[in-house]
Amino acid sequence: QVQLVESGGGLVQPGGSLRLSCAASGFIFNIYPMGWYRQAPGKERELVARITSSSGSTNYADSVKGRFTISRDNGKNTVYLQMNSLKPEDTAVYYCNWINYWGKGTLVTVSS
Repeated sequence: QVQLVESGGGLVQPGGSLRLSCAASGFIFNIYPMGWYRQAPGKERELVARITSSSGSTNYADSVKGRFTISRDNGKNTVYLQMNSLKPEDTAVYYCNWINYWGKGTLVTVSS
């Protein structure tokens, strides 16, 4: 059974940082790309970042380039999203994605 469990969300002030984690199980993690998506209130879910199986390639939404970093630890079946210089517009539920599977999400709120 595939499981994707996100953690690390919370309330942070503008300019702050958070690190999200997604623990994956139920599939061969180290041969697949992984992604982070987010959905803000009233908006569609959007891609934030993706990483290839070997971490050889990453891509980011223009809105987060230079501020967010996606990484993975294949030994721990975990993918991370380091978020720096957070802005109020980064407020959203962040979801981990593998193919057509989704975690339940973790809420990130950026507010003073």
